[in-house]
Amino acid sequence: MSTVVYVLLGIVAVVVLWLIFVYNGLIRLKNRVQEAWSDIEVQLKRRYDLIPNLIETVKGYATHERELFEKVTAARTAAMTSGTLAEKAKAENALSQTLKSLFAVSENYPQLRASENFAKLQDELSDTENKIQAARRFYNGMVRDFNTKIQVFPNNMIASSLGFKSQEFFDAEPEADQPVKVKF
Repeated sequence: MSTVVYVLLGIVAVVVLWLIFVYNGLIRLKNRVQEAWSDIEVQLKRRYDLIPNLIETVKGYATHERELFEKVTAARTAAMTSGTLAEKAKAENALSQTLKSLFAVSENYPQLRASENFAKLQDELSDTENKIQAARRFYNGMVRDFNTKIQVFPNNMIASSLGFKSQEFFDAEPEADQPVKVKF
C-alpha cells in the first residue's frame, strides 16, 4: 500500500513540476513579447520626435507645401494616438508614406538638399526607420515563439486555462517594408 502512495505522490510531483515549468516558460515568452513591443515604441517615439524638426527645416525652404506638412502632422498624430496593434500598424504605415512624400518634395529644392541640418535629420530618420524594421522583426519573432508555445499540445490546455491569449503580429504593408529612401 505504501508503494502505491509513493508512486502516486511521485506522479503528482512530476505533473506539478511540469506545470510549473510550462507556466514559467509561458511567462518568460510573454515578457519577451512585451519587451520587444517596448523596443518598437522607443523607436517610434524617436521618429515622432524627429518629425517636427524635419518639418520645420523643410518649411524654411518649401513654404508653399502647406498641405503636405498638414498630412505629415496628421499622420504623426494618428500614429501616436492609435489604440490597437492593427490600428497602430496602419497608422505607422500611413506615416511612412507621408514621410516619403515629404522627401520626394525636398528633391525640388536644391537649397534644402544642401542644408546640413536637413541632411542630418534625413540620416537620423533613415536610421530610425531601419531600427523600427529590426525591432518589428524581433517583436514578430517573439510573437511567433509565444503563439507557438501556447498552441502546441499539451501546452495549449494549460495556456488556455490560465488565460494566455495569442498575440498579434506587427505587420507592415508591402510598400512600407522599404526604408525612407532619399535621392540627391
